[in-house]
Amino acid sequence: MNENISFYNFMHRQIAAVLILFIMTGPSYIIMGYIYSSIVFEPLWYSFMLFLSLIGYYLYRDFSKTMTITQKDTWLQKVRYFMFSYFSLWSIVFVYYVLQDNLQLHYIAIATQFGSAVVASTILASQKKLVISTVVTLMLPIFTYFILLDEVFSYILAFFTLVLSLVLLYAAKNTFEYLIKSRYQAYHDYLTSLGNRRYFIELLESSVQENHDKYTYLLLIDLDYFKTINDTLGHDVGDQLLCEVSNRMKSLSNDNNNSLARLGGDEFCILSSAFDTKEECLEEAVKFSNKLLNNIKKTYKVNDDNLYISASIGVSIINNPKLHPSEFLKEADIAMYEAKNNGRDGVIVFSDELCSLIEKKLEIERMLHFAIEKDEISLMYQPQVDCEKNIIGCEVLVRWNNARLGMIPPDVFIPIAEHTGYIIELGDYILEEALKTAKEWCDAGKNLDQLSINISMRQLLHKDFIFRVGVLMKKYIASDCPIKIIFEITETSAAEDLKKLVVVIKKLKQFNIHFSMDDFGTGYSSLSYLREIPIDELKIDKSFIAEISDKQQASLVKTIIDISKNLDLKIVAEGVEENYQKEFLKEHDCDLYQGYLFSKPITKSEFNKLL
Repeated sequence: MNENISFYNFMHRQIAAVLILFIMTGPSYIIMGYIYSSIVFEPLWYSFMLFLSLIGYYLYRDFSKTMTITQKDTWLQKVRYFMFSYFSLWSIVFVYYVLQDNLQLHYIAIATQFGSAVVASTILASQKKLVISTVVTLMLPIFTYFILLDEVFSYILAFFTLVLSLVLLYAAKNTFEYLIKSRYQAYHDYLTSLGNRRYFIELLESSVQENHDKYTYLLLIDLDYFKTINDTLGHDVGDQLLCEVSNRMKSLSNDNNNSLARLGGDEFCILSSAFDTKEECLEEAVKFSNKLLNNIKKTYKVNDDNLYISASIGVSIINNPKLHPSEFLKEADIAMYEAKNNGRDGVIVFSDELCSLIEKKLEIERMLHFAIEKDEISLMYQPQVDCEKNIIGCEVLVRWNNARLGMIPPDVFIPIAEHTGYIIELGDYILEEALKTAKEWCDAGKNLDQLSINISMRQLLHKDFIFRVGVLMKKYIASDCPIKIIFEITETSAAEDLKKLVVVIKKLKQFNIHFSMDDFGTGYSSLSYLREIPIDELKIDKSFIAEISDKQQASLVKTIIDISKNLDLKIVAEGVEENYQKEFLKEHDCDLYQGYLFSKPITKSEFNKLL
């Protein structure tokens, strides 16, 4: 970072302070000249001061926060010349007065020269070289004056002048170091020593103005599942990992002449140098991003532990000075979250199409909050049958039909509900409506063994969920109701907080709730989950059933069924659409079947007719 970046605003304020001080004290010399000297030199000197003051005023007026760093550097150099010249005016008066025979003028000259040196050491403290040259220029004439008097007392005064000069320089040095330290802390991240958000925003603003006719790229990098490392291994390990990651990114950024900053948490930003064409900039952005991803994913050694981490990167191409720099950061943020939604560990470049997609998601998000209130949420029921096509149970599926947006698929609005936290309210509504239906069927004596309800992991781990389930079960499901209530959880979501999940499941089983693992085979460590999570049923994901004609896939499905049987788990195959799929599953002793071969999801009244 340019070391002056912290002092532009500081020096801008000092110009005003010096102008007010000097313009107000300068006329006193005209009065002293009228009394002790002449009426010619002092007005001429003050006129020159007013001329320099005008230059200082224009420097003060011309400063703008929107200037590029290069422009600010040029401006600061002009301010240094101005300040040195402005303070040097007092030395001219000093030399003129000490050459006069009137000793009273000598006293005035010495006093004002000392005063000017003190002011210079205070106001110019942020500019190390300038304060040294200015204080020396002001104090040297006094020192010389005392030496030339050639008296014992004058030598003593010369020594004191030298001491005072050193004290002023020492005070200026301390002030400078304090300013450097405080500004460093204001512009840098304490953990990684990288530039922080404030630094990056200023750098981005400068880059946008300076490279308005060229192209630069902005990367927003967010580490994947970093919170898991913090929660499981502790914040000390997390901090060490962040430092290692930042060192790798810093090394790679320096090699490519890019600027790196930590915005906060596990979020970093990189700004590139300028490119002449958009194509070249985009190509380099993707190339550098992938190189960065590969570098981040290499093994980390922290406290004898081998750690692995990936990242999601959003890319924004910058070439519009009319946009506020924060807009480009927002674009990169949108692209980064899209990379998260696409499975993480990837790079997404912001585009107008992506922006439209995000705007649509935001509109869905806004509308979703009123869906229950407007009675737009409905439940569908898909039968689960045995090998003789007898209806044994059903899965409750949610649908949303909005008056403005039309029918929105669950795979679109459920992730949005998860992300916004609305899934708690939505899930509670679905759960209560499903239990109401179960009560109706129990009261009507319907012959149904089980009713499966999808439960979000965020809903399941919510602090009030166990209490809420207890209240609803007591309200709607009598102890003699033959319908088993099954909560379906996905294998992938189970990985989020396994220990807490097991505790919650055991508590919910007290309410006679059974559990099924949905989408089995699509996540990781499936067998370990089967061993640790107290489930009663396993659902084979439809992606396996769809390719059951493939010998390898068929063998995999058979293995899943065998393992489940050994663990005494009921097997449900979902997505059964062809008769050969059903026959294969029947041959291998699958318990229940669900799919379009038997029935699509239907309304409650239609399901009642089937029953």
